[in-house]
Amino acid sequence: MSTVGNRSIRTRAADPVPEPEVAGNPGASMRRAALDGLPELTRPTTVSTDDAQHLSAALLTRLAELDEGTPEHAYVRNTLVELNLSLVKFAARRFRNRAEPTEDIIQVGTIGLIKAINRFDPHRAVDFSAFALPTIVGEMKRFFRDTSWAVRVPRRLQELRIDLAKTADHLEQHLGRRPTRTELAHHLHLTEEEVAEGQLAAHGYATRSLDTPTGDDGNAPGAMPRHLATSEPAYELIESLIALRPLLDRLDERDRHILELRFGEELTQAEIGRRIGLSQMHVSRLLTRILGDLRASLDDDSPPVDGTPDGAAEETTGGTAGRTTDGTAG
Repeated sequence: MSTVGNRSIRTRAADPVPEPEVAGNPGASMRRAALDGLPELTRPTTVSTDDAQHLSAALLTRLAELDEGTPEHAYVRNTLVELNLSLVKFAARRFRNRAEPTEDIIQVGTIGLIKAINRFDPHRAVDFSAFALPTIVGEMKRFFRDTSWAVRVPRRLQELRIDLAKTADHLEQHLGRRPTRTELAHHLHLTEEEVAEGQLAAHGYATRSLDTPTGDDGNAPGAMPRHLATSEPAYELIESLIALRPLLDRLDERDRHILELRFGEELTQAEIGRRIGLSQMHVSRLLTRILGDLRASLDDDSPPVDGTPDGAAEETTGGTAGRTTDGTAG
């Protein structure tokens, strides 16, 4: 057991046989010189968090006293890296839902830890973990920014994409709707062209292969349904109106007028009757007949036998002869 300040820390047992001084395998004498009385740890990664904080403070002070590039400096720095790997793993948990492997994130975070060790000034009254954690997280975010994009875009546009997303969410809370491009440009002090460029670059963050298989039901694993077109209900309405137009042209003037009052001006049968001088019951019978004739003509797609338009024979042979003077069927 050794102590750092007033804390007792388990140290490595003394070596019964001196270790040879081999390149890449520093011996006991080099370690003793590097540590200068500080405890030597058998497994730094197993040290408790409190012990790691106190021992790191002592090792960082010792590191500042050593010349960079010497074996002693490298040994102390490597010990600090192992001692503070828990910081890297803690930071990596924030990104556990990312697609990148956790091992890669930890490796990148370790680079950030080494940078923090190299930059740390032990003479400032700052806790090392508070100083190192932002550096570690920043290195991880830089890794995501550089490797997560499906299409490589300039750093400026990558950062603009983040600013646009944050600003859009902020403005949506105040406006109650998604902001326009002009509003985004005004808020970020950019031109609309620059905002448009950032929005276009955002499409390069994630892509999907055109060869991604999709099942008939669109539920294939890892694939989104592919929609090449959408159903437009207005097309069916337009087709019906086009098919109905020649049939309306064949109606007599009174029948067309009744249809216009009923479906154009949306009058009731009683109002139509008062308008043209007929009873409500009479108007009802007329509408039933007119709509029945139109429906039957729409359902009958076969051309007339004599080649004349539908209803022409009735008009030429006095098709109204079977009706009474009030327009009802005889």
